[in-house]
Amino acid sequence: MKPEISKAAPLILASTSRYRAELLGRLKVPFEVVPSGFDETPQPGETPANLAQRLARSKAAAVAAQHPGRWVLGSDQVPAFEGQVFGKPGDRRAAEAQLLACSGKSVVFYTAAALVGGGQVLAQLDTTIVRFRRLTADDVGRYLDAEPAYDAAGSFKVEGLGIALFEAVESSDPTALVGLPLIAVRRLLGEAGYRLP
Repeated sequence: MKPEISKAAPLILASTSRYRAELLGRLKVPFEVVPSGFDETPQPGETPANLAQRLARSKAAAVAAQHPGRWVLGSDQVPAFEGQVFGKPGDRRAAEAQLLACSGKSVVFYTAAALVGGGQVLAQLDTTIVRFRRLTADDVGRYLDAEPAYDAAGSFKVEGLGIALFEAVESSDPTALVGLPLIAVRRLLGEAGYRLP
């Protein structure tokens, strides 16, 4: 028999990302943040889509194990460029290299969400394709001077000036690229019994 999940207790977001917390706040569901501390190292031969899904589920499950009777939301985003995982740059040189490599090309962002609680796992994957315009070294330099997005997957912030780097964005959920697919999350919360608009 599956344990009862309390709706009186706030939802738990298993993430340290302020972007995800800001996005989840839009749904007006009470929640608290509990970092998962889960190892995000890809497994050998793991595809970017599978990596995003595994990490979202694993982060939520790790926190849910410590908080029985609570719903826990986990999410992860993995960008793929030419079939390879594209991580956070960490510094200026890596960001410049990433953005110049993307010039005139497409990057696929896999954003997974998983709601775990009471032995149940509700999950969904969003796929967003970003087509970059042709970028010069000067374009990239001016962008990074204005918005040093070294902590962002893909080296840009779509919610900021990063949108100026694109030719087009193809997605069924505009919030997915920021880091949390709210359309999918609302659906998952509804399946879990939350009353939302």
